[in-house]
Amino acid sequence: MNNLRVSCNSTGINTAVKIIKNGGIAVFPTDTVYGIGCDPYNKIAVESIYKIKNRVPSKLFPVLGYSKNELDKIAEFDERAEKIAEKFWPGHITLILKLKDDKIKQTMNLEGKIAVRIPNNQCVLSLLEQCRLLVGTSANISGNESFKDPNECIKYVTGYDVFVDGGLISSSGESTIVEIEKNDVKIHRFGGISKEEILNLI
Repeated sequence: MNNLRVSCNSTGINTAVKIIKNGGIAVFPTDTVYGIGCDPYNKIAVESIYKIKNRVPSKLFPVLGYSKNELDKIAEFDERAEKIAEKFWPGHITLILKLKDDKIKQTMNLEGKIAVRIPNNQCVLSLLEQCRLLVGTSANISGNESFKDPNECIKYVTGYDVFVDGGLISSSGESTIVEIEKNDVKIHRFGGISKEEILNLI
């Protein structure tokens, strides 16, 4: 099964979904870069991604959702987070929110917060339509450049079970990571959406 490469069509998506639901690791295109992910409720799969990326366990993974309804089940949206989600999702913004799912807290080794996003890419949304939620982090060794070219990605990333090839990604960069603490808007990573755009909204 290792290093299986499939196209981003119904056959490829169904193959990848089956592998993910059986505890496998998938590489897939997003609207920003190629990502790597798994079922967030599968602790062994989550730990495997840490090993593949050579990432320290203190750097927590975000979760991609098919819809705001799915993310509502695991995270708490206050009024400002609701506004940001409504305006920018699907898209280049990741929200750090209060976690409310005890099972995902254990499997992903989280404390009281979780980072969530809905990506604006039809290929990964087709995966999410069946999986509902996926761990979704960039498919690269931690500290190295992330990939937009599937051929480059497949050359340097190993250890996954299925590679969903969605072609070259044209993107304005990674997502902006936002946390709202009381009255303060904290940007953890600057990306495709500016702080000014967020402040103007809320």
